[in-house]
Amino acid sequence: MTDISTSDEPRGRFTDPGPIAIIDIGSNSVRLVIYERLARNPTALFNEKILAGLGRGVGATGRLGDENVDTAQRALVRFRRVCDHVGVTELHILATAAAREAENGPAFIAKVESICRAKVQILSGRDEAFYSAMGVFSGFWRADGLVGDLGGGSLELVDISAHGIGDGRTFPLGGIRLQESSDKDLALANEIAREELDKADWLGKAKNRDFYAIGGTWRSLGRLHLFQQGYPLHVMHDYTVPAEVMIEFCEQIIRDDLSNEPCIQVISKARRALLPYGAAVMRQTLLHCEADKVVFSALGVREGYLYDLLDEEGKKQDPLITAAHELGVLRSRDPSYSAEVVEWSEQAMRVAGVDESEGERRLRVAACQLTDIGWRAHPDYRGQQSLNIVSNGGFVGIDHAGRAYLALTVFYRYEGIMDDALSPSIRSLCNTRLMKLARILGATLRVAALISASMNGVLLKSKLSLVNGKLVLALPAELADMQGDRLTKRLNQLGRVMDLEAEVRVL
Repeated sequence: MTDISTSDEPRGRFTDPGPIAIIDIGSNSVRLVIYERLARNPTALFNEKILAGLGRGVGATGRLGDENVDTAQRALVRFRRVCDHVGVTELHILATAAAREAENGPAFIAKVESICRAKVQILSGRDEAFYSAMGVFSGFWRADGLVGDLGGGSLELVDISAHGIGDGRTFPLGGIRLQESSDKDLALANEIAREELDKADWLGKAKNRDFYAIGGTWRSLGRLHLFQQGYPLHVMHDYTVPAEVMIEFCEQIIRDDLSNEPCIQVISKARRALLPYGAAVMRQTLLHCEADKVVFSALGVREGYLYDLLDEEGKKQDPLITAAHELGVLRSRDPSYSAEVVEWSEQAMRVAGVDESEGERRLRVAACQLTDIGWRAHPDYRGQQSLNIVSNGGFVGIDHAGRAYLALTVFYRYEGIMDDALSPSIRSLCNTRLMKLARILGATLRVAALISASMNGVLLKSKLSLVNGKLVLALPAELADMQGDRLTKRLNQLGRVMDLEAEVRVL
């Protein structure tokens, strides 16, 4: 019997140069996130938060409450121990509005540094706005619009575009602060938000552009909307809602008793109290900036901070292609095979008469990186398992239609062009164009897998071309033994997707 390897080297993740961690000390929560490594698309190894409410009472007393400080410090003792256990090579600690503004903030920070054995970086409002913007840059493809990061103590707004970071400002409109300054009067909270935002005449620059919403309260608001709509994909990153629809939804949250809201159970009880105040700030922000739509971001200050640590070459990497490549490396039989598939599938697109846009080609490259991620699953479930992995994966730099395209492509690669086996909900996320491209690429990947056995070194010796109106797969004489009934059937299926007759030829 062959011995099973007991190597200490983890094989399901990347270990070089080692885990990097951030402790984020906010006005509402204290959170530890340990990332696999510093990378263009950072993956969380461990994520834990506690709602310490450090910002509660700071506006009235000027001090962090003793009970809140004790709660935070107990969590930090545990967080440092977890970091030691995981082998974190770098620990970065970020503190925001509450610790920055409280009279006893310096004493608290000194205690944090003693517990965590690391320096605390106290972020200014400008710093928070900068890293929030960096988080959006890192998580969206060609982001353009207004970034809003709502914390417990403050709201950061900053304009971003292809030219970089534009105007930005911090407002005293964090959920906890607004709840306290309005004495829990929502009408007054709305007026306070309006008056503060009136001071930023540059918000109109975001008219008809995107508004990127960051922060736990706003993500909870988006999550509630997503579930109430019966949206088929429970992924908050890049969940997009027309601005006028979100304004109306915010008005509903402000007006109605939350306990009567459908699906309110999807929001933690600890978050619910601040939801109406987050809705008031969201509503006023959208009214002032006149954005076209709200785009929810799962990435914020922490990810923006990590992005800023990358060198210039790292920042230029495409987050989607990088993430797809890494998943392929971790799960494929032969990761180098994907590069061959990218090149070979271009032939199929030309034969099909597809003039790919830059964005469509980018999606095809990502799909080719994912073509073999399901091979270890039972043959009857490879398609569905791969679809679930891709549609719910930790990808950024891709919208939900693009997610559906990737998921459908890999599903078709394993199952064949079997739309009846698919849930209508996942298909509903794709437009007609992307559905067509997913079918063509999925059928192409099925042909490629039979020629190559999903291993590098053979596929590019074959060629797809259009000959006298017919799809022809040309095999060199050295690959003559590769032809067979199954290959012919799969090529015919590809031909049907392209509305072409198909033929295998040995040269």
